[in-house]
Amino acid sequence: MTSTKMIRVLIAKPGLDGHDRGVKVIARALRDAGMEVIYTGLRQTPEQVVSAAEQEDVDVLMLSSLSGAHNHLFPAIMKELRKRNMNDILVLGGGIIPQDDISSLKTAGIREIFGPGTDTRTIIDYVYEQTTQKNRSV
Repeated sequence: MTSTKMIRVLIAKPGLDGHDRGVKVIARALRDAGMEVIYTGLRQTPEQVVSAAEQEDVDVLMLSSLSGAHNHLFPAIMKELRKRNMNDILVLGGGIIPQDDISSLKTAGIREIFGPGTDTRTIIDYVYEQTTQKNRSV
Protein backbone atom coordinates (compact mmCIF):
# COMPACT_ATOMS: atom_id res chain seq x y z
CA MET A 1 0.00 0.00 0.00
CA THR A 2 1.32 3.42 -0.93
CA SER A 3 0.48 6.67 0.76
CA THR A 4 0.96 10.25 -0.29
CA LYS A 5 2.65 12.56 2.16
CA MET A 6 0.81 15.78 2.98
CA ILE A 7 2.66 18.81 1.61
CA ARG A 8 4.13 20.85 4.48
CA VAL A 9 4.43 24.58 3.84
CA LEU A 10 6.14 27.17 6.03
CA ILE A 11 5.08 30.76 5.44
CA ALA A 12 7.47 33.38 6.74
CA LYS A 13 7.58 37.16 7.02
CA PRO A 14 11.30 37.97 7.28
CA GLY A 15 12.53 41.40 8.29
CA LEU A 16 10.67 44.32 9.77
CA ASP A 17 7.60 44.06 7.56
CA GLY A 18 4.51 44.25 9.75
CA HIS A 19 1.84 43.49 7.15
CA ASP A 20 0.49 39.96 7.18
CA ARG A 21 -3.03 40.03 5.77
CA GLY A 22 -1.89 38.58 2.42
CA VAL A 23 0.04 35.68 3.92
CA LYS A 24 -2.92 34.79 6.10
CA VAL A 25 -5.11 34.59 3.00
CA ILE A 26 -2.52 32.38 1.28
CA ALA A 27 -2.13 30.20 4.39
CA ARG A 28 -5.86 29.58 4.57
CA ALA A 29 -6.10 28.80 0.85
CA LEU A 30 -3.23 26.30 1.04
CA ARG A 31 -4.74 24.69 4.13
CA ASP A 32 -8.14 24.45 2.47
CA ALA A 33 -6.41 22.80 -0.50
CA GLY A 34 -5.16 20.01 1.77
CA MET A 35 -1.69 21.21 2.72
CA GLU A 36 -0.27 21.49 6.21
CA VAL A 37 0.64 25.14 6.78
CA ILE A 38 2.89 26.61 9.47
CA TYR A 39 3.08 30.40 9.81
CA THR A 40 6.12 31.86 11.60
CA GLY A 41 4.57 35.20 12.39
CA LEU A 42 6.08 38.62 11.82
CA ARG A 43 9.62 39.99 12.00
CA GLN A 44 11.69 36.84 11.57
CA THR A 45 15.43 36.83 10.88
CA PRO A 46 16.75 34.68 8.01
CA GLU A 47 18.23 32.29 10.60
CA GLN A 48 14.90 31.98 12.43
CA VAL A 49 13.08 31.27 9.16
CA VAL A 50 15.52 28.53 8.15
CA SER A 51 15.54 27.04 11.66
CA ALA A 52 11.76 26.83 11.58
CA ALA A 53 11.87 25.22 8.11
CA GLU A 54 14.38 22.68 9.40
CA GLN A 55 12.47 21.89 12.59
CA GLU A 56 9.15 21.55 10.76
CA ASP A 57 10.70 19.44 7.94
CA VAL A 58 8.84 21.41 5.28
CA ASP A 59 8.59 20.79 1.56
CA VAL A 60 7.87 24.41 0.68
CA LEU A 61 9.08 27.70 2.13
CA MET A 62 7.04 30.75 1.16
CA LEU A 63 8.56 34.16 1.86
CA SER A 64 6.61 37.40 1.89
CA SER A 65 8.00 40.90 1.84
CA LEU A 66 6.28 44.22 1.50
CA SER A 67 9.03 46.28 3.11
CA GLY A 68 11.44 46.51 0.18
CA ALA A 69 14.09 44.38 1.89
CA HIS A 70 13.55 41.32 -0.32
CA ASN A 71 16.87 41.80 -2.18
CA HIS A 72 18.70 41.38 1.11
CA LEU A 73 16.48 38.98 3.06
CA PHE A 74 15.54 36.40 0.41
CA PRO A 75 19.16 35.74 -0.71
CA ALA A 76 20.24 35.59 2.96
CA ILE A 77 17.64 32.88 3.54
CA MET A 78 18.81 30.97 0.46
CA LYS A 79 22.41 31.22 1.69
CA GLU A 80 21.38 29.87 5.11
CA LEU A 81 19.45 27.00 3.49
CA ARG A 82 22.53 26.03 1.44
CA LYS A 83 24.75 26.33 4.53
CA ARG A 84 22.52 23.79 6.29
CA ASN A 85 22.37 21.55 3.20
CA MET A 86 18.60 22.09 2.85
CA ASN A 87 18.60 22.26 -0.93
CA ASP A 88 15.47 20.19 -1.53
CA ILE A 89 12.99 22.79 -0.25
CA LEU A 90 10.88 24.62 -2.84
CA VAL A 91 11.31 28.32 -2.03
CA LEU A 92 8.75 30.82 -3.29
CA GLY A 93 8.48 34.56 -2.80
CA GLY A 94 5.68 37.06 -2.79
CA GLY A 95 4.62 40.52 -1.83
CA ILE A 96 5.56 43.86 -3.30
CA ILE A 97 8.52 42.93 -5.45
CA PRO A 98 9.40 45.09 -8.47
CA GLN A 99 9.65 43.28 -11.80
CA ASP A 100 13.29 44.39 -12.11
CA ASP A 101 14.21 42.44 -8.94
CA ILE A 102 12.66 39.11 -9.89
CA SER A 103 15.51 37.88 -12.08
CA SER A 104 18.16 38.33 -9.38
CA LEU A 105 15.92 36.67 -6.77
CA LYS A 106 15.44 33.68 -9.07
CA THR A 107 19.20 33.55 -9.63
CA ALA A 108 19.59 33.41 -5.83
CA GLY A 109 17.34 30.34 -5.78
CA ILE A 110 13.80 31.62 -5.30
CA ARG A 111 11.87 29.36 -7.69
CA GLU A 112 8.92 31.66 -8.35
CA ILE A 113 7.58 35.05 -7.29
CA PHE A 114 3.86 35.70 -6.84
CA GLY A 115 2.85 39.34 -6.73
CA PRO A 116 -0.23 41.13 -5.43
CA GLY A 117 -3.45 39.95 -7.00
CA THR A 118 -2.19 36.47 -7.87
CA ASP A 119 -5.12 34.08 -7.72
CA THR A 120 -4.67 31.65 -4.83
CA ARG A 121 -5.55 28.77 -7.20
CA THR A 122 -2.48 29.67 -9.28
CA ILE A 123 -0.26 29.36 -6.20
CA ILE A 124 -1.92 26.12 -5.09
CA ASP A 125 -1.56 24.57 -8.54
CA TYR A 126 2.10 25.63 -8.73
CA VAL A 127 2.91 24.10 -5.34
CA TYR A 128 1.18 20.84 -6.25
CA GLU A 129 2.92 20.67 -9.65
CA GLN A 130 6.35 21.32 -8.16
CA THR A 131 6.02 18.93 -5.22
CA THR A 132 4.11 16.01 -6.79
CA GLN A 133 7.18 14.04 -7.86
CA LYS A 134 8.99 14.59 -4.57
CA ASN A 135 6.09 13.38 -2.41
CA ARG A 136 4.73 10.58 -4.58
CA SER A 137 4.47 7.22 -2.80
CA VAL A 138 6.50 7.47 0.35
